[in-house]
Amino acid sequence: MSDLPPDLDRLRTLETWLSISLKRVREEIAAVERPAQPRRSPRPSAAARAAVPRRERTPDWGISSADIGAPVAEIHRGDCFAGGAMQPLSAERARAELADGVRACGVCRPETVLRRP
Repeated sequence: MSDLPPDLDRLRTLETWLSISLKRVREEIAAVERPAQPRRSPRPSAAARAAVPRRERTPDWGISSADIGAPVAEIHRGDCFAGGAMQPLSAERARAELADGVRACGVCRPETVLRRP
């Protein structure tokens, strides 16, 4: 005496159910085993790396224009938060601007570094 159904339709249904159950069990086994394996971070392809826009390098020095919030132009360090939109300058040009009377920022105090020999 078998504990399986006697007709073909129910046997096929049971076969389908067992196949689906076996697939789910195998997926669960793979999920449990996955953390035991060392993880590798996927490297982006060369095309993906090329598609990412490069951020411009922060200039070492800059000059902010006279504007509504700033009545006069000022020399700033490139990373100064008070500089706002600045035009990049070389150290030599920043020294020359300071020598010509352009004001130094009171926050980042670029003259302390620029006037060193």
